[in-house]
Amino acid sequence: MTTLLLVRHGETDWNAARRIQGSTDIPLNDTGREQARATAASLAAQFAGQSPVVVSSDLARARETAEIIAEALGVPGPHLYPQLRERSYGVAEGMTDEEYLEKFGAFDRENVPEAETTPHLRARAVSAARRVVRDARRHHAPQDVPVIAVAHGALIGQLIRHASGDTLPLAGERLANASTHTFLVERDRLGVLSYAAVPID
Repeated sequence: MTTLLLVRHGETDWNAARRIQGSTDIPLNDTGREQARATAASLAAQFAGQSPVVVSSDLARARETAEIIAEALGVPGPHLYPQLRERSYGVAEGMTDEEYLEKFGAFDRENVPEAETTPHLRARAVSAARRVVRDARRHHAPQDVPVIAVAHGALIGQLIRHASGDTLPLAGERLANASTHTFLVERDRLGVLSYAAVPID
């Protein structure tokens, strides 16, 4: 069994402005870097004496978060997985929440032109998590060494839903920037051990 920790990237200017990012490559802002350093310090304390494998989405905000974590842990920088990218929101990327609601009427991503569908996102997220763990076992570490993967809110949310049988996250919750969510992977089965959510504001 392998412990897989999914970390959401730190804040960006688009997060702060409540703009939909999706696959648009927006970097961390200074708040996001502080959040990443705080998460890195917590993970370094949690895994003192161990050398977790660190991987990441290839988008800049996730990659930099992972680099900060890897440095704090004293392990090699992250291997990048495009499969861990955020959901594409098609023509909605760059819109604020208000602009989105004005144009589409409700937060129903399925009706947005060019956006990735929920079933496709979930299948991609599960496949990516399994691949990350398999690669870590094969190339980097024994099965009892944890894997830390830095990714994105919608993708992590789908992994939590998959692993919990669609019971988590609860209604009215969101995954905060730089939050950590822990899964147990046995062969190709994912179970959620813990997740960190905050109320939707």
